[in-house]
Amino acid sequence: MTDTVIQPRPAGHPLAGETMDGARMIMQVVADEGVTTIFGYSGGAILPTFDAVFLYNEEAKRAGARQIPLIVPANEQGAGFMAAGYARASGKVGVCIVTSGPGATNTVTPVRDCMADSIPIVVICGQVPRPSIGTDAFQEAPIPSLMGAVAKHIFLVTDPAKLEPTVRTAFEIARTGRPGPVVIDVPKDVQNWEGVFAGEGVLPIPGYRRRMHELTQSNLDPGAAARFFAMLEESSRPLIYAGGGVINGEAADSLTRFAKAFGIPVVTTLMGIGAYDTTEPLAMRMLGMHGAAFANYAVDDCDFLIAVGARFDDRVAGVPDKFARNARRVAHLDVDRAEIGKVKRAHWSHVGQLRPALEALTAYGRGGRFQRDFGPWAVELAELKNLHAMNYDRDSALIQPYYVIEEINRHTRGEAIISTGVGQHQMWAAQYFDFRWPRLWLTSGSMGTMGFGLPAAIGAQFAQPKRMVIDIDGDSSIRMNFGDLETVTTYDLPVKVVVLNNFGDGMVKQWQKLFFQGRLSASDRSLHKKDFVKAAQADGFRYAARLDKKEDVPRVIAEFIAFKGPAFLEVVIDPDAGVYPMVGPGQTYDEMITGDFIRSRHKVRIKTPGPSEMF
Repeated sequence: MTDTVIQPRPAGHPLAGETMDGARMIMQVVADEGVTTIFGYSGGAILPTFDAVFLYNEEAKRAGARQIPLIVPANEQGAGFMAAGYARASGKVGVCIVTSGPGATNTVTPVRDCMADSIPIVVICGQVPRPSIGTDAFQEAPIPSLMGAVAKHIFLVTDPAKLEPTVRTAFEIARTGRPGPVVIDVPKDVQNWEGVFAGEGVLPIPGYRRRMHELTQSNLDPGAAARFFAMLEESSRPLIYAGGGVINGEAADSLTRFAKAFGIPVVTTLMGIGAYDTTEPLAMRMLGMHGAAFANYAVDDCDFLIAVGARFDDRVAGVPDKFARNARRVAHLDVDRAEIGKVKRAHWSHVGQLRPALEALTAYGRGGRFQRDFGPWAVELAELKNLHAMNYDRDSALIQPYYVIEEINRHTRGEAIISTGVGQHQMWAAQYFDFRWPRLWLTSGSMGTMGFGLPAAIGAQFAQPKRMVIDIDGDSSIRMNFGDLETVTTYDLPVKVVVLNNFGDGMVKQWQKLFFQGRLSASDRSLHKKDFVKAAQADGFRYAARLDKKEDVPRVIAEFIAFKGPAFLEVVIDPDAGVYPMVGPGQTYDEMITGDFIRSRHKVRIKTPGPSEMF
């Protein structure tokens, strides 16, 4: 590291010039950055910082100031996912503090998960004292080597004088540009070191700041806007393909104004859900491997695809050359230059912040009085939505998961925060819930991490205490972090947990039935003895119920939603219920399997994918 650069602030920090230990400096910077909740698990190498959190809150309590609660989960992975849920639901940087060795390594998965989905968190790890690094000391792990491969950035603080600016810089990196996780590895003796608190200053990272400056100064000029609208003028079937970048860039309102100004329909990725109100007429919902049939057909039919904050992921564009096969032009707006042309060639592109770019396009089009009428295309898509609507066996005597979600959705009206684990329940929630605004949908997208849903819901509830938070989980996925049921009740959070129990790894079973002649190798849980309701009751849930009769669904769902406080509901669903539509790996949208209850354009033969195409 080079010397610290001090960036003066308009008013000096009230604690500037005060002598304090490194742990207190860490805590003070965390507070200065606007963090309202910390998630973490203690241990020897991080004890000084945990003590600093305690002392900060004691002092805040005496002064009548805002305290920053430290939430203790069942394990460090849960802490990481809670920080991620907090960040996803609020747009702020989530903070996770853990000890060295196993404490730090347990956060590798949430760090990678946040990197894959561009979620800003800061993980502060304890480390053995500097003289012990490299000696295989007790609870030592090479965190820079491990985290360097999965984080946006990693700091190992070896110079105590640089601790304060390092923490401040970590927040800067996490939240700017394409957001992501930053890890700070802090030796215990650095936490105990005493020095003068400056109250300002960051590390010199000139290359990164130069790129961020270029990004913020990258305005969409009139010439580029003119070229865009020339392509739009030639189009009769334009379609916006919105990804998670729209939400991360706080650009959902700008996207909505742009779409409505020119009558352009919108499909979203799994991570882009909420970027556009799903109840709006122009909403074509989610595309991709398990996207709505009408959404995927719209992509096939469009002649101008406008990708905004999306990366042409393999779950969306499995066969890039045949994705949006009728699109004569592709436009791509993104904050990350590396995504432009990486998978699909763009005929027009803009690298920069999405919100000002969309606002510039909207202003140019309105100023130039762009008059192209896409009404016939809207009529065509409305018919697609009607003809190929989501559907299922509504006459079945068994409880269908789609019915359960529809009934919950009837109460929440697209206004609740929905978190999920990973598997069939995740896709059913994406398909059947409405989302009126961004940051209501929390799921592990790129990594597909089972066990994400419950801790993410806890983090979201701390971020948005006045909003209803519901974890839609599966019986296998929730087992991964089942211990955090106790975290819900310990802090008396009104989190609502739904376990859709189909007695196994549902998505794996679906693939095994389709592609492995029904051999359920290691995916059947029907002989397991877990009593979910008793377990929830043991963890302090006053409302814990099992729903196994279809006729009881409306009544029980109403009771569950209305209950004040933590609520747990196990629903025994049809074990053979599948996720449809489904586009198999290496297949195109015209090979989409729609099941028995969603109308398809084509007769589809199930093709067994090769070994390299699995999952």
